[in-house]
Amino acid sequence: MSRRRNYSEATIAIMERFFQAFQTSLDNKLIKNTSQFCATNNIDKRHFYAQRKDIGRGFFEVGWLIPLIRDCGVSSNWLLTGKGTMYLQ
Repeated sequence: MSRRRNYSEATIAIMERFFQAFQTSLDNKLIKNTSQFCATNNIDKRHFYAQRKDIGRGFFEVGWLIPLIRDCGVSSNWLLTGKGTMYLQ
């Protein structure tokens, strides 16, 4: 098990936007389900669920952002800075 990390406020904000965009993409059927998303993108499902439940866990990887950007049209600018819209127009 990964121990808790002392993430910066900026990193926590990015993770929160990631999970917000993930849930919105799931609700909009851009992602079939969490299990498939994790399997398709080589993300350990247990780590994904643990990180979502406790944002301070040390499992989050920057590579998790890529499928949302590449496959769901989420704005990389929004994910990283919070500026602009969640989805590219």
